[in-house]
Amino acid sequence: MSPGSVGVVETRYLDLPAPLPLDCGRELSGVRVAYETYGTLSPGRDNVILVCHALSGDAHAAGIAATPPEEGTREGYARGLGWWDGMIGPGKAFDTDRWFVVSTNLLGGCRGTTGPSSIDPATGEPYGPDFPVITVADMVRCERAFLDVLGVERLAAVAGGSLGGMQALQWAVDYPDQVTSIVVIASTHALQPQGVAWNAIARESIMRDPDWQGGRYYGTGRSPDAGMGVARMVGHITYLSAPGLAEKFGRRFQNGLNYTITEPEYEVESYLRYQAAAFVRRFDANTYLYLSRALTYFELGPAALNRIKARTLLIAFSSDWLYPPAASREISEILGSSAEFHVIDAPHGHDCFLLEEARQTPIVRRFLQEATEREGTA
Repeated sequence: MSPGSVGVVETRYLDLPAPLPLDCGRELSGVRVAYETYGTLSPGRDNVILVCHALSGDAHAAGIAATPPEEGTREGYARGLGWWDGMIGPGKAFDTDRWFVVSTNLLGGCRGTTGPSSIDPATGEPYGPDFPVITVADMVRCERAFLDVLGVERLAAVAGGSLGGMQALQWAVDYPDQVTSIVVIASTHALQPQGVAWNAIARESIMRDPDWQGGRYYGTGRSPDAGMGVARMVGHITYLSAPGLAEKFGRRFQNGLNYTITEPEYEVESYLRYQAAAFVRRFDANTYLYLSRALTYFELGPAALNRIKARTLLIAFSSDWLYPPAASREISEILGSSAEFHVIDAPHGHDCFLLEEARQTPIVRRFLQEATEREGTA
């Protein structure tokens, strides 16, 4: 059977029935979660895989959006295609003929789940900078509360790349008896100092834009598009690699040397401006600040990682300098025989987790099959 599509998918919304406690000591009331599902839930509700997205993703992980957004989440793909469509569907890595796959927009997001651009019920105005500081553990706590409403007690797997992989690790640490396996791709137990520094530069570019207005730009007719664009340029370069950029752009001029200081001359400059403009149209600046800070805070030491009972699959990529293979190797060494570690040789940097789906698929399929056989489920 050749891999197929999950077809047209509608994003749905669920309101949590109780306030959500947060690591900062505050709690959020009236939390709404945007989500999508793919496949069929088994009678025993034991075939659920939760897929977690990276910083700029959303709940639309697979299929074609019933209402396509203004900007898609994947460069070079149809506007309404899910960000991990190559991995989710009949015959794919997360085979929807077998698994019931759930994808949510994480807490703090701006694509349907409560975040800083949402209305604060206490004031009737957008939260803005009054939104509480959140952590990856808070995101996972929100996902757990969401699944409680769906009646799902145990997960066959939690999977994700980058920030999504952090969530998978946090799930296995915080709910060790509720997760059979985790799939952690191009991720880490703690961002390296260089990554922390790049994230700081991206946040500074937003907050130094006068149109940020201290985070209270909603309804003013002005938003920090310039700062947000620079943040995206910085972030996007960290997702790539030097060999990948050289192969894609080299030092080619866009329209020939023009000796100006304001217009892009090289193809790579024009590409970055395009990425910035597209991102600004689909993402909220305050959300970027909050999520960037959350992944910077994230740190799981040996004591935390040793709480993991789930079978663990770790996939890293040779050219990923932002989330280097050494980080995944360190996790593998701590977890010992319960972990399986692979490094895929590929030139695309951190973005490999989105671009090398075909090479990840057989590894993930076999891992899930073996985890299922050990558990005797699904």
